[in-house]
Amino acid sequence: MYLAVEGPIGVGKTTLAKALAEALGLEPLLEVVEENPFLPLFYQDRARYAFKTQVFFLLSRYRQLLPLAQRRLFGGVVADYLFDKDALFASLTLEGPEWDLYQDLYRELALRLPPPDLTLYLRAPVPVLLERIARRGRPFERGMDPGYLEALLQAYDRHFARYPHPLLVLEAEGLDYRPGGKDLERVVGLVRERLAL
Repeated sequence: MYLAVEGPIGVGKTTLAKALAEALGLEPLLEVVEENPFLPLFYQDRARYAFKTQVFFLLSRYRQLLPLAQRRLFGGVVADYLFDKDALFASLTLEGPEWDLYQDLYRELALRLPPPDLTLYLRAPVPVLLERIARRGRPFERGMDPGYLEALLQAYDRHFARYPHPLLVLEAEGLDYRPGGKDLERVVGLVRERLAL
């Protein structure tokens, strides 16, 4: 079984992925974020560091997800990202020849990866995301541009409006799906129902 939790920066993907993995007896598969040496530089100068940042993420996520192509080796995972995420972010930051080259790389790698059995798309408005980002306290995320988050939300909505795989959309603003949170049992129940567990 392969589940993915996706949504914009700060929505709570990792929190929910870990909680679902625990509740369903699966392994959490967490994306490499802080190890990206270009990410702090990207937040300082997007135009200059966008391509390097995206290629690092693209290859990192690909390497993490490639073993899932041989599903018989796994009991099941809950990832706190979807491979599609990378192209979605890149579409907001890359242009011209860099975008063309990135798309070639992305398409070639995406062909080798399986889709999740279920993707959970977490949505929340920009003020909620900004508050959660501030609470998380990553230094390179300080001063996050609300306009960038809004563009990201719109890109996610467009992506999931035409997503061809099983999808569960959750409005995350009022949900508490932390371990012991009031909504975790309900979310787990929805996932079990969708997966017929």
